[in-house]
Amino acid sequence: MYNRMYMATTAKKLTILVEPDVYRRLQRQVGRGNIGRFLIEAARPALMAEESLRSAYAEMAADRRREREAREWSESLMSDSYDA
Repeated sequence: MYNRMYMATTAKKLTILVEPDVYRRLQRQVGRGNIGRFLIEAARPALMAEESLRSAYAEMAADRRREREAREWSESLMSDSYDA
């Protein structure tokens, strides 16, 4: 059985459709009353990775020297393609 944890925040209800075999496996492996918590814990790392990636891109974009070098490199590729 899946470890039950109390949800400290106000939860939002979500209705999703899953294939019957996925639902049966969730019931069997996680337990009927724990599917929501399982899905939250499965989705959270992917969502956090997206936030982390977004902030990393923003940090790189704020680095003017790096952006200038990237632009110069990119423009040199374009000029190389015209020469070919």
